Amino acid sequence: MNVKIITDSACDLPDDIINKYDIDVLPLIVYMNDKEYKDNVDVKPAELFKYMREGGIAKTAQATYESIDSMFRKYVDCGKPCIYIAFSSELSGTYQTAKIVEQDIKEEYPDFDLTVIDSKAASLGFGLIVYLSTLTAEDGASKEEVIDRILYCKKHMEHIFTVDDLEYLYRGGRVSKTAAVIGSVLHIKPILDVEDGKLIPVEKVRGRKKSINRMIDIVDERGDRLGEQIVAINHADDMETALKVKAKLEEKFGIKEFVIRDVGCAIGAHSGPGTLSIFFLNKLD
Repeated sequence: MNVKIITDSACDLPDDIINKYDIDVLPLIVYMNDKEYKDNVDVKPAELFKYMREGGIAKTAQATYESIDSMFRKYVDCGKPCIYIAFSSELSGTYQTAKIVEQDIKEEYPDFDLTVIDSKAASLGFGLIVYLSTLTAEDGASKEEVIDRILYCKKHMEHIFTVDDLEYLYRGGRVSKTAAVIGSVLHIKPILDVEDGKLIPVEKVRGRKKSINRMIDIVDERGDRLGEQIVAINHADDMETALKVKAKLEEKFGIKEFVIRDVGCAIGAHSGPGTLSIFFLNKLD
């Protein structure tokens, strides 16, 4: 590739894609029992969700200045342009810190060709932006062409997801305590989206089965030429449901290529076990 792609662990891309395309991934920080872990390095999703189901409270932190600086410095002399695609600035401070590091390193190495981009996305919606732009780079595209691809994908990426328990979103400050309690009593499963990097409620549906069926309807309403796309599904310790959703999407839309992975720890710490998401483009160029 003519361009080096760097990202962070909130992209939730599977390890096989990361390894195949040599994508460098900066781990975000997860705290369990006040102990620090690097996302997908020191702790895996299955461990996190077991901990949460047993009543543990997980917290997260953005990547540090030092870790970003160390990551970028590896490529100062790599001889090719570098692009760092960051977790949404509306959900983490990692992008802002990366911009500071970028400025500081370029003062020291003014010829270092590095661009830092805010994905305005999360989880595998973010991951699809990274993956699709990497495929563009793999085809021999220039840095400018890869950046154009990133900007197009971030503009048209849809995140449709539901959570199994509103308590986790309450702990993260995403919903009120009243909403969490009422939601639990009435079995309300909210459907949410990400717009301009922010979590946005779409609908409230009673019952998990109905919420998943409604998510598939929304895919139909918003998706463009879905059979020609790579569609992503992720789940928080519920592969059985993820595979059922995959089968429905295959049957209804003729989708042939999927990326499926469990929700990473940096995201899962806030959404909780049972989260289910579908990611796709609302306009296919």
